[in-house]
Amino acid sequence: MEEKIVSEYTGYSFGEIENLDVIEYWLYLRDAVIYNCMKSEKGQEYLENCWRMEQTKPDRKSLRKKMRGD
Repeated sequence: MEEKIVSEYTGYSFGEIENLDVIEYWLYLRDAVIYNCMKSEKGQEYLENCWRMEQTKPDRKSLRKKMRGD
């Protein structure tokens, strides 16, 4: 299944995918998943939630703006 996603994203054949370096393969897979998620509203929401969960520092500018009611 993952190979199919990478193949559709890159246009590479399965043979070409098998010859990729593991780092290249994972990079293409990551990019393909993000690309596919960006196609739908639900996918975009998923990506936004993923990004938000990885944040370790507060967005002080947005918090101040929200507290002021802007």
